[in-house]
Amino acid sequence: MALREKVLIRKAEKFEVKELQKIILNRQQLLILDKLLNDAYVIRRPKPSEYEHRKQLIRVFNEIAEEIYGNSASCPVVEEFGSFSMDLFTTESDLDLSINFRNSSLLFPRDQKIKTLRKFARKFYALQNVGYVKGVQPIMGAKVPIVKVIDTGTGVECDLSVENRDGISKSLIIRFITSIDQRFQKLSFLMKAWAKAHDINSSKDRTLNSLSIILLVAFHLQTRKPPILPPFSAILKDGEDPKSVRRAVRNFENYGIRNTETLGELFVSFLIKLASAEKLWPKGLCASTYLGRWTSKTWDTKIANMSVEDFTDRTQNVARAVGKSEVEKIYECIHLTKQNISLFMNVRIEELALKESLFGIDRVLHHPNVEPKSNVWIENYEKNRHVVTTNPILAVNSWSTRQPPTGHWGVPVPPHHRAVTTGPVNLWVEQPFDHQRNKRTRVEEDIPYHRAVTTGPSNMWAEQSFDHQQTKRMRVAEDVPATQNRWTQGWGGAPNGGWGDAHGAASMDDHLRRSHEMQHARDEWGRRPQPPPYYGSSSNAYGPPFR
Repeated sequence: MALREKVLIRKAEKFEVKELQKIILNRQQLLILDKLLNDAYVIRRPKPSEYEHRKQLIRVFNEIAEEIYGNSASCPVVEEFGSFSMDLFTTESDLDLSINFRNSSLLFPRDQKIKTLRKFARKFYALQNVGYVKGVQPIMGAKVPIVKVIDTGTGVECDLSVENRDGISKSLIIRFITSIDQRFQKLSFLMKAWAKAHDINSSKDRTLNSLSIILLVAFHLQTRKPPILPPFSAILKDGEDPKSVRRAVRNFENYGIRNTETLGELFVSFLIKLASAEKLWPKGLCASTYLGRWTSKTWDTKIANMSVEDFTDRTQNVARAVGKSEVEKIYECIHLTKQNISLFMNVRIEELALKESLFGIDRVLHHPNVEPKSNVWIENYEKNRHVVTTNPILAVNSWSTRQPPTGHWGVPVPPHHRAVTTGPVNLWVEQPFDHQRNKRTRVEEDIPYHRAVTTGPSNMWAEQSFDHQQTKRMRVAEDVPATQNRWTQGWGGAPNGGWGDAHGAASMDDHLRRSHEMQHARDEWGRRPQPPPYYGSSSNAYGPPFR
């Protein structure tokens, strides 16, 4: 049974004070935490090319709509919404799209939505057959029917729905409100990254969706003293259309200027606020961004596991998908993070350990300008020219001292001899290597198992007598992996590109303007690796590996 609103609000405030007393804030450590969070924000922000990739995909979807419906008044327009529209997306975020008909009424029947999506799905299947897209998946039984499709060239997963004008409207409103104070955008972005690292960011898995996280952050900023954001009711009083909202937002410039809390302080206090509400959600506690305060609410006479009021339709709970057991999982993550922050404030764990516990290991590098060691080859040539290897891929593709190859976003590809698993915080775990299985694979692939190769400055290859112990000693001394992956291009090294071109939608119009990350990988001397030779063919198996 839901408690009265005043009782719930008093309890929420009391519990928040009690939770705050559990963490002793260290001013020096807070400064370090603030820098850590700002750095995490910067490194995860999309690059300009990633914006362009998504804009190009939207143009491609509209071209597909014209192919299906013809260039007439009945042709729909494909528009973006969600994290991309709100400018809160990351490299791995889906691209949410809505197929909108110009002359549609306010009510668009469900069967018409499914019919529309099936037309697009047929087109996607045809494109999938020629390798331009992959993972075509119609989901017609969902509350909001969608079709999922992945562009092969960019790796962006796109979710298409029909007439989702409400989603478009909400996304634009939030985009405008983020301009009031940059702390709203930063904290929302980081909390989404935190939720993803802990695997609690999917309504499909009955955890928190993006809108729930963003509105909870907005609610936290509304309830600070002094407040950083106004109640959404004050922003929407003249209407919810984009023009009215944009005009209203201008009246709230510098609204939170009197609040001087840093990003680190807000991050900690946000977790404390969530922790204080744990036992009150089942009592009917609800976060209302429309009112800018706690309230008491039931949904169709039922109390939700978590309640976050929709600010445009107050009869809806945007966190309705959260399950009972999933709430426990969410709060396990919240309490674990609070515990790690407390340890950090007491200087009992280091900055890197805290960072990994919050967001996992950074595997996405947005700053590829880090120069490789220019003297790697010069310093190691003499001692490495006689290093031998049993792996023809390693022999053909790289010097034994070269840094590990990289994929689409500059992420190191793990060597063959290391099995890697990831957990909620993406910690690397090494597994034992099955030498017999590796040997069987070599036999099946008809790869010579005992071929010894040496390298020189002219990249000439020569067979030498094989010395197992010498090779082993050299590898141990130089910490050289026994095997190494081939270098790849594209998301996951897919052999095919995206729509319209071998390099994805981003380069449909101009092959010369494709971005740096869509190019073939190069080593530190600017050379491009070539595929390993096919043994048994008439071609030279030991030809030059670079061009």
